[in-house]
Amino acid sequence: MATKKKKKLSKLKCEECQRINYYFYKSKKMEGKISLKKYCRWCKKHTLHKEVK
Repeated sequence: MATKKKKKLSKLKCEECQRINYYFYKSKKMEGKISLKKYCRWCKKHTLHKEVK
């Protein structure tokens, strides 16, 4: 029986309130840490979110 490989789950943390808001599976094509401008429901605005370990 074939086994499935586990995908690596990554997290995005808001730079203003320091809360982890988003989770996603990182593909092999993505290199390094990413940063995206996403909506933070605690800050109630769009802020920069960076990938954390």
